[in-house]
Amino acid sequence: MGLVEDAFNGLYPDKEFNYTASLKYSNRFKIYGANVKKIGNYLEFGLSKKWKIVGKDIKIGLIQSLLVKLFGRGVSTNNLDLYNIFIKKLHIAVPKDNIDPGLENSFDRINKKYFYDLIEKPNLRWGSDSLSKLGYYEYQTDTITISSVFREAPLHLLDYVMYHEMLHKKHKFEVKNGRSYHHTSEFKEDEQEFEGWREVEKELKKFCRKYKRKGLFKRLLS
Repeated sequence: MGLVEDAFNGLYPDKEFNYTASLKYSNRFKIYGANVKKIGNYLEFGLSKKWKIVGKDIKIGLIQSLLVKLFGRGVSTNNLDLYNIFIKKLHIAVPKDNIDPGLENSFDRINKKYFYDLIEKPNLRWGSDSLSKLGYYEYQTDTITISSVFREAPLHLLDYVMYHEMLHKKHKFEVKNGRSYHHTSEFKEDEQEFEGWREVEKELKKFCRKYKRKGLFKRLLS
């Protein structure tokens, strides 16, 4: 509980810590994953076992980042800064042992055309057939995950989603008042560098609508 109270007091110096808390390490999280649950005045922090060997100052920053999700912004802290730097550098040490060949081809095309082959290859995997989350980049595991709906999509649509996630890897995120911002102005400017991006956006929406109707039709038949 000491770490949690230290984190809270550093983030909210004008508030009183009126909580009981626990902090547990578990193998059920992904690499450097973590979460927090609030039940009344009880705070339960769950951390990947990878966090056990991380220094106290960075760990306090992690807890502060979770507290911000619960209670909102606090003051800027050195611990949060250290934690965000740590997360941004994790890709250097994370093993790259989950690379799908089809997604690798897309990554290589985009890397050559738009990034001069300067983006380090992350893990590349297919996710579920989600239409609400077409792709995402995970800093803790250095992984780009692409929705399985794009297994059936034209290559330029897959490449467009891949480009978007590669921009996340390139730009990382900015932190203001304890909150992380992933779609910065620089990110949005670069996003429009994709060839014919306006038309591709329209085609992407049309593809998703068509896929959604197809999925509904399959469920009706089953």
